[in-house]
Amino acid sequence: MTDIAAEGRRQATKQANREAIVAAAREVFADLGYGAATVRDIVRRTDLATGTFYNYFPDKEAVFRALLEKSARDVREVVRAARRSAPDAEAFVREGFRAYFEFLASDRTMFEIIRRNAGTIRAQFDTPALGAGTEELEADLRRAVDAGLLAPHDARYMAAAMVGAGFELAVRMLESDPPDVEGAVAFATSLFARGLAR
Repeated sequence: MTDIAAEGRRQATKQANREAIVAAAREVFADLGYGAATVRDIVRRTDLATGTFYNYFPDKEAVFRALLEKSARDVREVVRAARRSAPDAEAFVREGFRAYFEFLASDRTMFEIIRRNAGTIRAQFDTPALGAGTEELEADLRRAVDAGLLAPHDARYMAAAMVGAGFELAVRMLESDPPDVEGAVAFATSLFARGLAR
């Protein structure tokens, strides 16, 4: 019994340490930007020793990637739910983009991370976590075509175009204070909805 309890405590400590590092990294990357941030900056915002950082991440790139992966999972869930409840092509586009832009605008720290690190984030688009969003959109586009909701089109190209344009529009949207969510939604909808309508 005590071995099981001890193992449970160790696992809880490991999880708490990892979460503390990722939370500190969010703040550092938002405040300083990826290029200026160091592992030391991240560790200083925790109660952990520098060596503890390296038990979880080999470098700042790995923790940055973990941060992006978590955010990508969260936003994909929200966006996918919005697309799947759409009754027509325009709502499919509009509500998907609205969910994405609102998610980014509502998280002030992620807002700052994107604003300060757009180039670094673009370089991560080929990673599995960020690429999964494009794959999920492609699958949703194919499903919507099969259901007669959208006009037939090349879902692979369309998904790539929508994800790329969505990120670039989000970067521009976040340059405004407050972010112009409605303007970004309207622009993205006018750009894509007509081509997808039956």
